[in-house]
Amino acid sequence: MTDGHDARDGQDRLDEVERRAGDARGERYGRDDEREGPAAAAAQAAGAADVTGEGQDARDAVIAAAWAELVTTARRTVTDGLVVGTSGNVSVRVGDTVLVTPTGVPYDRLKPSDAVGVDLDGRQVLGSLRPTSELPMHLTVYRETDARAVVHTHAAHATAVSTLVPELPLIHYMAGAVGGPVRVAPYATYGTPELAANVLRALDGRAACLLQNHGTLAHGASLDQAYDRTAQLEWMCRVWLLASSVPGLAPNLLSPAQLEEAGERLRGYGQRA
Repeated sequence: MTDGHDARDGQDRLDEVERRAGDARGERYGRDDEREGPAAAAAQAAGAADVTGEGQDARDAVIAAAWAELVTTARRTVTDGLVVGTSGNVSVRVGDTVLVTPTGVPYDRLKPSDAVGVDLDGRQVLGSLRPTSELPMHLTVYRETDARAVVHTHAAHATAVSTLVPELPLIHYMAGAVGGPVRVAPYATYGTPELAANVLRALDGRAACLLQNHGTLAHGASLDQAYDRTAQLEWMCRVWLLASSVPGLAPNLLSPAQLEEAGERLRGYGQRA
């Protein structure tokens, strides 16, 4: 017969793993390249579990925390109008496992038991639901960049801009937050290696890009950072479209030097740890 001691012992072990990982459920705020959400801390906790021999229970808790954060982010894309229905997708990397939204499932229906995970080669290692059709794009970003989270949307203003120009004009200094002028990846059929390759080229030196006649992609060190970059990109696209729509006037754009100066300041933006 068991009692509360077993549950308490299990919780004590998980608490110790989280303590050594820097609190898997917290968030440390600093410069943009140092921000960590629960998923990033979860990856650290997974490593701590391996070192301390805590095993599968601790890793399961880490995956559950990262999945919960992923679902919250996916639902936010709908609430904030960045996707319609099941368009777009979200992923987060925990160790060598990539958690991804499943294909064709409304985000408000996702449950803890619906977690979907693949390895970096695309082999499914978690869950029974099929992963997003854009899996090749997500995995290419993880394999070729330092991304820990990826957010892909079909945001309306950004998609409109992707049909008009090869690069978002320098309408605002927040372009510096994603590494510079935002490029448009040439069109390719969704879910294909060709699209993944086009996106990777557009991301060279950048943390976000537009997908021609399709949408946006942004990555970051955490889901919060990837989402923030996605939202800022959509906002910049909307500003450029609004400014460009005034008859007889053309928007004033920033120079590369002005953007570089703003980018330097943005690298020191925010609270220090």
